[in-house]
Amino acid sequence: MTTKAVKKEPSSAVTPDGNDVYLDQALRPSVWDDYIGQENIKENLSILLTAAKERKHSPEHLLFYGPPGLGKTTLAHLIAKEMNAQIKMTSGPAIEKIGDLASVLTNLESGDILFIDEIHRLGKQIEEILYPAMESGRLDIIIGKGPSARTVQLELPPFTLIAATTRVSMLSSPLRSRFSGGTFRLEYYTENEIERILKRSAKILGVEAQEGSLKELAIRSRFTPRTANYLLKRARDFAQVKKHPLSKESVMEALKLLGVDKLGLHPSDRSLLTVLIEKFGGGPVGLNTLGAALSEEEATIEDVHEPYLIQLGLLERTPRGRRVTPKAYEHLSGLKQTLI
Repeated sequence: MTTKAVKKEPSSAVTPDGNDVYLDQALRPSVWDDYIGQENIKENLSILLTAAKERKHSPEHLLFYGPPGLGKTTLAHLIAKEMNAQIKMTSGPAIEKIGDLASVLTNLESGDILFIDEIHRLGKQIEEILYPAMESGRLDIIIGKGPSARTVQLELPPFTLIAATTRVSMLSSPLRSRFSGGTFRLEYYTENEIERILKRSAKILGVEAQEGSLKELAIRSRFTPRTANYLLKRARDFAQVKKHPLSKESVMEALKLLGVDKLGLHPSDRSLLTVLIEKFGGGPVGLNTLGAALSEEEATIEDVHEPYLIQLGLLERTPRGRRVTPKAYEHLSGLKQTLI
């Protein structure tokens, strides 16, 4: 059997088949030095992993939480690489039955990293199977039903569970307490950190960014690397099709086309603020009523739109409901003539 070599430019992202399908994976840091930001977490993990390697033990179980797109999955991959261990990945919604979790656990080898994303979506009965697995490396399985039911105990090899969640409050106290290695909250990034991330991404993508272009993207990135890389790729596409360099001007044109304004708000964010102002006099209004007015699910408003709007000081949560702030009126007023 012969293999066909695919020629790639040195500065471009290396993907399995020479196209852009795997770019998100290519942009993910593969060494600690490339992981920008979250300095306190990195320092704590460095001590924990170094100590574990010196003792020749698996690291203790870890829990990462925070908004999506901040690097929880990337941290899990870096830990696995640091420990020279295999990483096996799954998610809370994918584990529907106790048998699903049992299958995952019994296929682990000594020293493996098990990463469970969105762990808050595990069922309660499934969650309880994790307790002895995490605490004593034992899997308790009940075989049969009724009076003839019996419990079988299976010994598990030493492993490290790394869990990630966007809603840590939904985890039960018994489960949270078993992450003996630590529970770490990932914080939003600064504009300077985002700009450094974009410089690295631009180099991987083979994009020559002119002065000011990456800063413009960083300002509108919602302080999140995933969003920043998304905007960079779309700005690159725009510049390529229009035969423009990736300049500040072409970036602003691309963002205008996407509907991303100078604060990083998308059309759906502005729609939420506009409905609050025009239909409810700026609020306060309940989440249920707001969802009905927007034809949007309450969970989407609460998890996707509100955190960033509240962080910018454009929206307030009050005992009586959501209310826009004077800053929101000022921002929307400035957008009447032009989006950017």
